[in-house]
Amino acid sequence: MNHPGPSRRRFLAQAASLSALGAAVPFGLNMSAITRAAAQSNGGYKALVCVFLSGGNDAFNTVLATDSSSWTHYLKHRRPTDGSSSIALMETGVAPNGSAAAGTPERQGGVLPISHANRSVHSGRSFALHPSLTRLQQLHGNGTAAVIANVGPLTRPTSKADWGNASVSKPKKLFSHNDQQSTWQSFEPEGAQAGWGGRMADQLMSRNGIGRPTDEARVIQRMFTCMAPMSSATWLSGQSVMPYQSSPTAVPGLGIASRVYGNTALHAAMLNIMSQQTTASQANILVSDHQDVVKRALLANDLMGTRLSPLGSAPWSTNGVTNAYNDPLLKYTSPNDGSQKFNSLALQLQMVARLIATSQSPSLGMSRQFFMVNLGGFDFHDKQVQEQAEKLAMLDHALGYFDQVLRGMPSGDLSSQVTTFTASEFGRTFTSNGDGTDHGWGGHQFVVGGAVRGTEVYGTFPTYSSADAQGAFSSADQIHNGILIPTTSVDHLAYTLGRWMDVGHSELMGFLPNLAQFNSSGYDLGFMRT
Repeated sequence: MNHPGPSRRRFLAQAASLSALGAAVPFGLNMSAITRAAAQSNGGYKALVCVFLSGGNDAFNTVLATDSSSWTHYLKHRRPTDGSSSIALMETGVAPNGSAAAGTPERQGGVLPISHANRSVHSGRSFALHPSLTRLQQLHGNGTAAVIANVGPLTRPTSKADWGNASVSKPKKLFSHNDQQSTWQSFEPEGAQAGWGGRMADQLMSRNGIGRPTDEARVIQRMFTCMAPMSSATWLSGQSVMPYQSSPTAVPGLGIASRVYGNTALHAAMLNIMSQQTTASQANILVSDHQDVVKRALLANDLMGTRLSPLGSAPWSTNGVTNAYNDPLLKYTSPNDGSQKFNSLALQLQMVARLIATSQSPSLGMSRQFFMVNLGGFDFHDKQVQEQAEKLAMLDHALGYFDQVLRGMPSGDLSSQVTTFTASEFGRTFTSNGDGTDHGWGGHQFVVGGAVRGTEVYGTFPTYSSADAQGAFSSADQIHNGILIPTTSVDHLAYTLGRWMDVGHSELMGFLPNLAQFNSSGYDLGFMRT
């Protein structure tokens, strides 16, 4: 006989105690308590946040190998002695020079060392982060951030010999921005309809909308399980869920504050017209379907828009600052000129925090959610040292801000219930093209949150080499121009995050198409706490 676990027992006990009180308990209180208890029986709240770095972030200057051999090869290709431009960063321990020219490595200072567990695969290696990543260095050091090394799309374990063998399966359309963004998010080139975040959400959506009437529960499950505070993307799309897209400061609705052209009566009239179904409209399939879509959108706005946590309130806003674009919490310090600049990525994460806070309302009954935000501009074919420093400073500030906000949420510290990870369509070349780099393949990513087994570099960090006279690299991890062959697949990253979100093994195997080609003992990369 199966016995209910602690969460289920708590749910049954609360439901029994409420039913014993009968009509003496107000309906709202009754439903609120039942919703909280049901959420507990579902394992509590969890959310996954994807931060996509569009353009292909250069991994070689984001997470650096600083052991003697690696650094020698790094300098040979990124700090040439022939007088051409350098794209190499400064060594560990070099203090930032505020008098140096804006956008130079000297002004940014030395790379930031990070620790690791010295697993045998990384014996004798040392690592560091880009000098803009000061908060990530702190998060890594306190155990709430980790590096996932050399990740990329793979259809099977791929060696350097496999790369040169046309008969061996490889991801389609490598080095293409649009195709590799889609492949990272869905395992298929551009045109894919569903991503692995959305497919996970399909499996978990039934945990949302607990305690709500059937029509509301369906809208909550289909539209609020996946949310994007900017344009939606393939990663959030599922077969059943439909990503709910908002602006970075508000959710869509009919008019503003229940007014159209400032008139509440006009708003009410339009709402009535858009909601009603006549006999004639029901007989027309296209009209009827359109009205169903409109009704779902209006209901979604009523459910989310009327509850959205306001700006101007801590922890996501500076108290009293209702214009997010003026909020000092959303400004970062430029590493190039020291000025304070508005951070669009922090604004998106502010909206994610507000949506999470709203979703924590017992009246929505949310248990599992997926969010996606985007920071573009990583295609550094020139001005890489200056431009990447700026973008990584934005990433660093936004992730630090989000971690701080999650720890002070109105419902309590949610930092262990929300996991944030970075992704980018590809890494870049080890070699310089003069003042930047070109499209690559494998790259390094970050995962952040209280449930992360931090202070570690997971996967296998690549071994570097230098090109010979013919431009060939001897390292087993590097092909032409020093591009990295991934040693960890996106499938592995997705599987590890999916298991933490409580998606079953068999369900994950059903939509992670390449995982079965790898050794099953390594499916879970081990960077998440159970």
